Amino acid sequence: MLSTLSAGAAVASLLLAGSASPTAPARFGDDPPTGKITITVATVNGSGCRPGSAAVAIAPDNTAFTVTYSEYLAQAGGASKPTDARKNCQIALNVHVPQGFTYAIARADYRGYASLAPGAKGLEQANYYFQGQQQTARKSHTFTGPYETNWQTSDETDVDALVYAPCGEERYFNINTELRVDGKSADPKATSYMAMDSTDGSINTVYHFAWKECPARK
Repeated sequence: MLSTLSAGAAVASLLLAGSASPTAPARFGDDPPTGKITITVATVNGSGCRPGSAAVAIAPDNTAFTVTYSEYLAQAGGASKPTDARKNCQIALNVHVPQGFTYAIARADYRGYASLAPGAKGLEQANYYFQGQQQTARKSHTFTGPYETNWQTSDETDVDALVYAPCGEERYFNINTELRVDGKSADPKATSYMAMDSTDGSINTVYHFAWKECPARK
C-alpha cells in the first residue's frame, strides 16, 4: 500500500510550469480568460498516487489542464497481491483563476495502457466535485481481455448540467479516480493490469474547462 498525504499536511508547491497538450482541443462556454491561471496540489490520498507522483499542467490557451501520474497501476494474477487489484487516487487542487471568471469541467478524458489476459476484466471510473458541493455521478468504463493496447475514455457533461465554481470564492477542486482488475476468470498464472501512469508524460488525463463570466458586483 502506498503512503498517503493527510489533509493537514503542507500544500505541495507544484507551481505548474509545464503546459498541457490535449490531443483534441475543445472549447465550452464563454471564451477563456487571457489572464494567468495557476493550479497547486493541496492534498493527495490513495493507493494509486503517493505524494509527489502526480503532476498538473495548464494548456497555453487556458482551455484545459492535465494530470499526469507516475505510479498508478492496478494488477491481478501471477505474483500480484490481493490489494494490487484495486487502486484509487483522490486529489484536491487549488485553482486560481482571473478575477471576474468562474469555471466548470465540461469533459474529462482519461488515458492509459491495459494488458488483460483472456477472461480478465479491467475497470476505470472517476468523478469530481468542488469543495462543499455535491459530487458528480461516478462514471465507469470496463474493458475485457484479451486486451493489449492503449485505452481512452471520455466523460462529458451536458451544458445544462454543468456545475460552476461559485463566483468570487476559492474552493478546492476534487478529483477521485479508481482502477480495478478482476482476474478470477483468467489464467491465475497470467498477470493482467490497468495503468493510468506515464514515464515520459505522454499519458495523462485531460480536464476541459467551461468558462463563464461572473456577473458584475453592484
